[in-house]
Amino acid sequence: MEAARQYNVHEAKTHFSRILEQVATGEEVVISKAGEPVAEVVPLRPKVRRTGRGSLAGAIHIPDDFDELPDDIADAFGMR
Repeated sequence: MEAARQYNVHEAKTHFSRILEQVATGEEVVISKAGEPVAEVVPLRPKVRRTGRGSLAGAIHIPDDFDELPDDIADAFGMR
């Protein structure tokens, strides 16, 4: 993994738009004050698109015997 680019506070203020472009492409940037890192600018995680509740209604079929354990599996677990 490549080391994050480092900017001092003055450079960060001057080139803020450029830094945001770098971060938007996946880079991480460190902001330093007097040579000491004080902040890290990292890309946000993409938002997960979730569908509404019940969106799979009718698309999934659960058989009537779903809760019944087959005999061979029950035997394997010593349940019969």
